[in-house]
Amino acid sequence: MLTLSGLSVALALALVPGPAGALRDGECEVCVTFLGKLYQSLKDNNVDFKSDNVEKALMESCKDAKGKENRFCYYIGATIDAATKISKEVSTPLSYHVPVEKICEKLKKKDSQICELRYDKQLDLSTVDLKKLKVKDLKKILEEWGESCKGCAEKSDFIRKISELMPKYAPAAARVRTDL
Repeated sequence: MLTLSGLSVALALALVPGPAGALRDGECEVCVTFLGKLYQSLKDNNVDFKSDNVEKALMESCKDAKGKENRFCYYIGATIDAATKISKEVSTPLSYHVPVEKICEKLKKKDSQICELRYDKQLDLSTVDLKKLKVKDLKKILEEWGESCKGCAEKSDFIRKISELMPKYAPAAARVRTDL
């Protein structure tokens, strides 16, 4: 009898809803970061916080967005090719100075993919062993620099190209490395 009541208490506690909407640490990383930068730029440029002005600034920011931030813009409908448009769900609360974390919580309820976006981990080019990286990662380094490796067939070709370009794009890392 005692075990049955203990089980029912445990079941009842499991069913009690907690703070379901609150974001966990690191959740919605791209959303919080992108909207935080947008909000800060609006404040720095003394933009009048009207919904239309914020919407216009959001669309402008999304034009220049790349990678995960571009994907975020696509999800909220702030890109030309987006299928849905929930950008008003961002611009209106932002115009009322609602914290970006709260905006991202609401967006998560509308589309859970928004909070699944994570930034790629940045490699420390001064210490990483390029020979141990995958070709995919080597290509990503070149892509981030806006470069390509035409005619590269072997992993060593990509490493050679990165080594050649490192002084231009990552001069601090190039100075520290001795194997170049």
